[in-house]
Amino acid sequence: MCNQGKALLITDVFPPQTGGSGRWFWELYRRLPRDAYVIAAGTHPEQDAFDASHDLPVVRTPLSLEDWGFFSCRGATAYMRLFLNLRKLIKQSRITHLHCGRLLPEGWLSLMAKLYLGLPYVAYVHGEELGLGLLSRQLKWMLRWVIKGASLLIANSRNTESLIASRYNLPSHKVVVLHPGVDVELFTPAPRDDLFRRRMGWSGRLVVLTVGRLERRKGHDTFISGLPELVKKIPNVLYSVIGEGVERARLEALICQHQVEPYVQLLGEVADAELVRCYQQCDLFVLPNREIQGNIEGFGMVLLEAQACGKPVVAGVSGGTAETMSIPDTGLTVCCERPGPLMDVVSCLLSDSALRERMGMAARRWVVENFAWEKLSQRAWPLLFFHHHGTGLISP
Repeated sequence: MCNQGKALLITDVFPPQTGGSGRWFWELYRRLPRDAYVIAAGTHPEQDAFDASHDLPVVRTPLSLEDWGFFSCRGATAYMRLFLNLRKLIKQSRITHLHCGRLLPEGWLSLMAKLYLGLPYVAYVHGEELGLGLLSRQLKWMLRWVIKGASLLIANSRNTESLIASRYNLPSHKVVVLHPGVDVELFTPAPRDDLFRRRMGWSGRLVVLTVGRLERRKGHDTFISGLPELVKKIPNVLYSVIGEGVERARLEALICQHQVEPYVQLLGEVADAELVRCYQQCDLFVLPNREIQGNIEGFGMVLLEAQACGKPVVAGVSGGTAETMSIPDTGLTVCCERPGPLMDVVSCLLSDSALRERMGMAARRWVVENFAWEKLSQRAWPLLFFHHHGTGLISP
């Protein structure tokens, strides 16, 4: 047994559910001692098959809420139901401290555990959730209490650290940066595979790949809107998109509106093995993210995955995406509020195969040296398991 007690990670987003934060937790905690923690993970239709494939101490429990607000009869009842399930797990597993996967709703559940059970908690901060306070006075109030109640806040980027520290006037010791990483043994460069490219419909095409949930801040619409001009310069371009989400119908309509059906693939979700091969076989990776009502891309793990596979990357300037790359050696950032600047950068890179190759080789070295999970998990251990004797609640 870990002599620093046992932690409970509370996270609704965890494999097989897709998402950067879930992948972060999976990669990090599977490299930590099994007797040091239990994971309370949200439910998923494919959870049984996934959980049979690993030995992590995962307990599935409902954690999703339609409304993250607490101050209504319905909201308070929903939170209390989730908390009672967690309290039972906390007692059964002799939990001594908590790790909450997001500030809301997991952070509010952790705050309840601190108030009712006296358990300290460490909270992960991904960046995009900080925009919630701009949308609702209630959520802003809840965020403030969760942040002030945490023993330590773990930000996924320096940008996120700066945002939360300045917005909530936090002392420097309250927030630390722990970048997500990448599995450099899984995400590796590979030689050109003409058979795979033919099967994907990529033969004879210069393929630009985007991976991520179909939501507005990811900027898929910006790229699609710029395709008519890009096609004039790069007639064999193909924009291939992996991911699902609420924006799919709007993106499909946009594709029809701009008459770029021959130049776009919406592939939906793909298996991990297929995902790796898409990274390996594309020509350029782009994440055209932008800020939407305070909602930002906190870091961008997909940018690390693409670089690990030896691909140059392009991303929006908002959020923490610049921290994933060594600009301009491995990637570039550009304003993605409108298509023009993005298309200029993309067309430049697609027109220069030698430049892409140099950037791709540098990208692989960059992530191996700076973002391998083994190195990051060694840094995470003292942060996660030696800070739980932290402070009491500070009045917001």
